[in-house]
Amino acid sequence: MTAAGDTLDAIARRKRAEVERLRCAEAALWAKAESLPPSRSIAAALRGGTIIAEMKRRSPSGGVLRPDLDPLSLGRDYAACGVAAISVLTDGPDFGGSLDDLAEVRSAVDIPLLRKDFTLDPVQIAEARIAGADWVLLIAALLDGDALDLCLEGVARSNAHAIVEVHDPDEARAAAAAGAECIGINNRNLRTLVTDLATFARVRTMVPDNVVCIAESGVRSPADVTRLVNEGADAVLVGEALMRAASPAAACAAMVAAARDAARP
Repeated sequence: MTAAGDTLDAIARRKRAEVERLRCAEAALWAKAESLPPSRSIAAALRGGTIIAEMKRRSPSGGVLRPDLDPLSLGRDYAACGVAAISVLTDGPDFGGSLDDLAEVRSAVDIPLLRKDFTLDPVQIAEARIAGADWVLLIAALLDGDALDLCLEGVARSNAHAIVEVHDPDEARAAAAAGAECIGINNRNLRTLVTDLATFARVRTMVPDNVVCIAESGVRSPADVTRLVNEGADAVLVGEALMRAASPAAACAAMVAAARDAARP
């Protein structure tokens, strides 16, 4: 197994330990999550060539990206650019994030927020909703057997929405069969950390037309956004390119414009 694969497995082990720590408060978490108003719709937000702008301080594949990240300020900048949603990395050890980041962004903007993390258990979905997330990420490679179905049930229970992330045709077929309303195609292989922008087009044919489809990872420029929208992406998630930009707001505005232009008839 590669070092990258070891990293993914180590993250999964760490997340299982986090889940066990949540068990003592599980009933209270669900009681609060179930009392919240329904979250914002994915289908309403992401049709027609849009951008999900991501914030993260670092990553296993990119290293240190933006250690001085200010979630409150950046969230406002992203919203002003016209993004459809904001993705907030909440994993601490590998990405430098926290649920506090998500809560800060929630206090600053009134657009959908995605909790980007490694969800293994429905209780994490309840936790995400309480912190202000409308949507959660469910990574097919981490959710074997009935785990994906159980997490999708947790999504429904908490009045949330989910992006089911896949990397290959088999995972895409499984996500569609599970009833995913939105499938994100990750151009990065999470075990090797190798990125190939052509992955999206190869896997896109496995996503039904009535399912919202997002392109993720490897987006470096507005030209990449144009390419992916032309290949069938309803939305494009952009993270590292924005975090490395001298002005994330300016880079974000250019990505938003490219997505809109590409989606025009």
